[in-house]
Amino acid sequence: MHHRIIRSCSLGLLLTGVIACSEQEPPEPEISFEESLQQQLIQAQPGDVIQIPSGTHELTRGLSLNVNGVTIRGEGMDTSIISFANQAQGAEGLLVSADDFVIEDLAIEDTVGDALKINESTNVTIRNVRAEWTGGPLTTNGAYGIYPVQSSNILIDGAVAIGASDAGIYVGQSTQIVVRNSRAEYNVAGIEIENSTFADVHDNLTTNNTGGILVFDLPNLPVQGGRNTRVFNNRIINNNTSNFAPEGNIVGEVPAGTGMMVLANDSIEVFDNEFTDNDSANVMILSYFITERAFEDPDYDPFPESIYIHDNLFNAGGTNPDSAPLQALLEATGEDIPDIVWDGTMVPGRDVGDILCLTDNADASFVNLDADNGFATPNFDSTAHNCSLPRLSAISLNIGAE
Repeated sequence: MHHRIIRSCSLGLLLTGVIACSEQEPPEPEISFEESLQQQLIQAQPGDVIQIPSGTHELTRGLSLNVNGVTIRGEGMDTSIISFANQAQGAEGLLVSADDFVIEDLAIEDTVGDALKINESTNVTIRNVRAEWTGGPLTTNGAYGIYPVQSSNILIDGAVAIGASDAGIYVGQSTQIVVRNSRAEYNVAGIEIENSTFADVHDNLTTNNTGGILVFDLPNLPVQGGRNTRVFNNRIINNNTSNFAPEGNIVGEVPAGTGMMVLANDSIEVFDNEFTDNDSANVMILSYFITERAFEDPDYDPFPESIYIHDNLFNAGGTNPDSAPLQALLEATGEDIPDIVWDGTMVPGRDVGDILCLTDNADASFVNLDADNGFATPNFDSTAHNCSLPRLSAISLNIGAE
């Protein structure tokens, strides 16, 4: 490359008339914030801290990181904002495939696809990060806000997720998970734990989603056998936003007004939560058969088992169900849908107490929908479920300053 030399001359002493000249390189052109950030991610070394200054920074291309031990740090989720409103390239906002990764104190807005995707990573900390689509709940929004998948040792703390057309905070096919102190609002699913094991979901607020908290296990995925999730000390309130998922997505079948749904997952403990004003039902325990979707996976277990729901507070709800079986139940009884809904699908050879135990939920109401018999004879007697199951252990991650 040829550099243009700048010749600079100055007039010397007027009395002598001497003119002094010098040659110098031109100044380096300034690079944009987007170019600088991409360069830092490409050239990152373990231990680097990449700073996102305050302000709204417009990006047009997705970012990626595959170097272990890197921290991306802003000055606050309402202060340091990376906006992809004009994104022209890339499927995500930020895609990370790296261990010992920390991202904190910033916002990612208006991505074409997922906002923050973490793939095949160990020791992940997502702290005080906001993922949002600022135009409200639209089918054209990206699917996932905060999205670790096939990863382990994951801490999501103080996050905010708004407007995802699938799930705001989603952890899939992963193990050793903590989601806490976070807020999910105006997503289809507020917080979703899917095909994962050993998760604690606590001290979160889910409100104005289609469904507040989902714990799913689905067929035909590389990792399945979801189990051992504790959901506790959450406020699950007014999750009545119409379902705006793109057609064909399984989350598109979640009725508006779902507080919490457990689908085909095992060993789930739900306690010390507040459920209020979720219009379809505060809690639903369902088998995969309820979806009426065929599956050919011989290793898949479609039944929920060992679900223990205790010491929760239920306030109203079930007044306007967005589900044909629940609507029929409401019309038949003239009563609101009970707080706890079990589809009644039986695991062959198992007792109902092995499937669902209910204790100390104040005066919470219950219904077995009798789905095995076409919803013919719903049963409102919870006596058979008056049992307890072993308490699940707390999750300890041992990453950073957990």
